[in-house]
Amino acid sequence: MTSLLTPTPARSIDPRGQRLGAGISAAILVAAFLLDLPWLAVLVGVNLGISAFFGTRLFLPGRAWPIVKRTLTLGSTELEHEYPPRFAQALGATFLALAGIAFLVGASTLGWLLAGAVAALQALLAATGICVGCRLYFLRWFVPSLFARVFRRTDGLARLEVPAIQRVA
Repeated sequence: MTSLLTPTPARSIDPRGQRLGAGISAAILVAAFLLDLPWLAVLVGVNLGISAFFGTRLFLPGRAWPIVKRTLTLGSTELEHEYPPRFAQALGATFLALAGIAFLVGASTLGWLLAGAVAALQALLAATGICVGCRLYFLRWFVPSLFARVFRRTDGLARLEVPAIQRVA
């Protein structure tokens, strides 16, 4: 019997790539705060949202991991299911969307507090490997189950193959 929290369609990923990406995202959010660039914090949120919806392979800060792994000749590690990190990214994107709304209505202190919370959680992940959003995913409550059901469907659509166009000689 397949659990709703660990459905089969998603990929398995190297958690070290997520840690590297989280560290880069946290650094970008800190830079956004120091330079007072709210749009940069919102841009990080947009990328988190895209990655949460379409898969971690679209998490741009984590895309550098294969190069780092190859350059440092690091071995393989135990892979993890993609859904918990995607759930954590969806939470981060939600907080950064709320931060964007706060920036728009002139509540920049609230916006920076929300962005700071995301940066702190990403820094925690990068430094220790503890993903608070991933741990929330495994709690027995309805949101992760709903998340898994929605993304099981979208992952199924992503796997549909489009027939190749036949070449006319």
